[in-house]
Amino acid sequence: MDKFKENFREEAYELLNSLEQSLLELERDPSNREEISAVFRCMHTIKGSAAMFGYQEISSFTHEIETVLEHVRDGSLTLDERLINITLAVRDHIRTLLDEEDPEEAEHEAVSRGIVERLHAYVDEQRQPQQSHGIVPVSSEETGTTESADAPGESPFGSAEPGGDELDHWVTYRIRFAPEPGILLNGTNPLLLLAELREMGECTIIPNPRDIPRLKDLDPQQCHVWWDVFLTTRKSLNTVRDVFIFVEDAAKVTVDVIDDLSALDDGPQRRLGQILAERGVVDVETIERAAGQQKRLGEMLVEQGVSEDDVASALEEQQHVQRSRERIQSELSSSSIRVGSEKLDLLVDLVGEIVTLQARLTQTAKQIDNTLLTSLAESFERLTDELRDSTMSIRMLPIGSTFAKFRRLVRDLSQELGKKVEMDTAGGETELDKTVIDRLNDPLVHIIRNCVDHGIETPESRRNGGKPEQGKIRLSAAHSGASVVITIEDDGAGLNRERILQKARERGIVAADAELSDSDVLQLVFAPGFSTAASVTQVSGRGVGLDVVKKEIEALGGNVAVESWSGRGSRMMLTIPLTLAIIDGLLVEIDSSAFVFPLQVVQECIELTAAMREEHNGGQILNNRGKMLPYIRLRDVFRMEGTLPEIEQVVVINTQDGPVGFLVDNVIGDLQTVIKNLGRLYHDLEGISGATILGDGSVALILDVTRIATLVTTQ
Repeated sequence: MDKFKENFREEAYELLNSLEQSLLELERDPSNREEISAVFRCMHTIKGSAAMFGYQEISSFTHEIETVLEHVRDGSLTLDERLINITLAVRDHIRTLLDEEDPEEAEHEAVSRGIVERLHAYVDEQRQPQQSHGIVPVSSEETGTTESADAPGESPFGSAEPGGDELDHWVTYRIRFAPEPGILLNGTNPLLLLAELREMGECTIIPNPRDIPRLKDLDPQQCHVWWDVFLTTRKSLNTVRDVFIFVEDAAKVTVDVIDDLSALDDGPQRRLGQILAERGVVDVETIERAAGQQKRLGEMLVEQGVSEDDVASALEEQQHVQRSRERIQSELSSSSIRVGSEKLDLLVDLVGEIVTLQARLTQTAKQIDNTLLTSLAESFERLTDELRDSTMSIRMLPIGSTFAKFRRLVRDLSQELGKKVEMDTAGGETELDKTVIDRLNDPLVHIIRNCVDHGIETPESRRNGGKPEQGKIRLSAAHSGASVVITIEDDGAGLNRERILQKARERGIVAADAELSDSDVLQLVFAPGFSTAASVTQVSGRGVGLDVVKKEIEALGGNVAVESWSGRGSRMMLTIPLTLAIIDGLLVEIDSSAFVFPLQVVQECIELTAAMREEHNGGQILNNRGKMLPYIRLRDVFRMEGTLPEIEQVVVINTQDGPVGFLVDNVIGDLQTVIKNLGRLYHDLEGISGATILGDGSVALILDVTRIATLVTTQ
């Protein structure tokens, strides 16, 4: 049972995330019926599943908000910001209850009661003005019906099978919805009921206009159309019937199961005559007589007086059932499974060991110089490459799931600070390794909080500056080679260079007489302890934030760039590798020691002769295709003794400030690099991001070339 409970918790967390996003969408567009239905479905599913797995506190608590959302869904209550705030509080409290060992503790019950009281007070206030205008929300007490499909009692449509909201297989229903002509007079919109059915699954809706009178006799306040609906869904019969629970006295509704897809291989194809006979349109004898003639059955039946609309509807039913079976069969043949992240991590570790073993095999084959062994090593290398790529793709997730979390952060923070801020996202489909995504959360939180607190102005300031009162933050992601660039930009006031420099001098970060370029001034915001806030608040002012961002991104092997325009906003770009487990590297050698460059940052390799070293009087710069290229001798950085080779190799990499060359003794070649952590003892070792094991068993250090370039240029 514990395993099933854990599965419920995981699914509940996903539902709560979806709930939050739907509520934030509704804040933009409160009339969005799809999102309203999505919110209701999330609550309904959590309530039913929680009761099933023994979370009675969650089930009863969720039932309260579900009842109110039912009134929102049927249009008898209006969704506004206050109700959204209460529903977000419900969402947060449910998550707290899921995290707790004992959700029925007194303190949790007190919080539940407090939220429910807020909810009841809201409903009472909303009902007063509605009653004065003759609009009264429908409730179970007033109609004499049950409040939900899960409540006990007989359905107004007759008995139905027991069960909850979801079935474990697909079912196709035939629904006949024939409203009475006067249904429009009580404010019911039949199209909204049809739209709710469409949200439940694959749906085919056939209108029947045969009862529409001539134009001169048409009353626009009367409904003259009825519908046949064919719905393939996992929803139970009770749930489908409950769509019409509030119009049972103003419409004739029948719901029949016409295809049970629990066994897709069973059952012959439904025939046109069978469908018409089931509907009671014609009798079996008429069908048999028509089938014995040469014409098509549908044509013969029409000639014998059967309505063309009935035949067309039956044909649509036949095609819908066939389409549904084919689609579900296709989905089942390519269904996905849920796998724990720890199992994926273990798989990646094992693949890493295989990659290391493959490197040893390749090196051994070269040493022995045996043709058969070399051929086997090459085949093994090809298979290892494919296995590595496939395994890494499994751990790749779209970053949109992380982006979605920050809309709530921006909403709550802007309300706390009295600002109006909207966040847009783009590139959510961009994929990154799960471990990278997990480590991006804190840096992005710091940056976005900074945008809302320091970047976006108050509504009054923006209005005085000729801007819209509502500020905008845009969060986007895009692939760039073997890296992903995440951009966070706002349309606020921009970074104040003079104030940044003043604060840096006051805190002793730079000398009082130091002259810095604009780009150097902007880099000061990443200094430890730096803050321009006038006072310490719950949001900022402690000098902890952007320095954490820089350290974390550099620990990921990436870099941070910042741009700003006075009065127009700022932009921060995080460039990070796709994965942290296995990368393509360039193996080099310095004084018999091996090092690895991440191949993604390597632009080219060129040579530096002794004569070229003397061209600039020993200055560390060389002419590369007519452009001056600064270089760094890694032998000097790591204080390695030994004689310089006659010809040094220059590995040119790209940095945010332009290309930089790194001098090494030899370039060995490309290498599949399995990244290994160096351990706590070397945690603060700057310029080294990890290590890898070579084919001969020796260790090569993986260079953080961006960090090395920064350290050398700032010395």
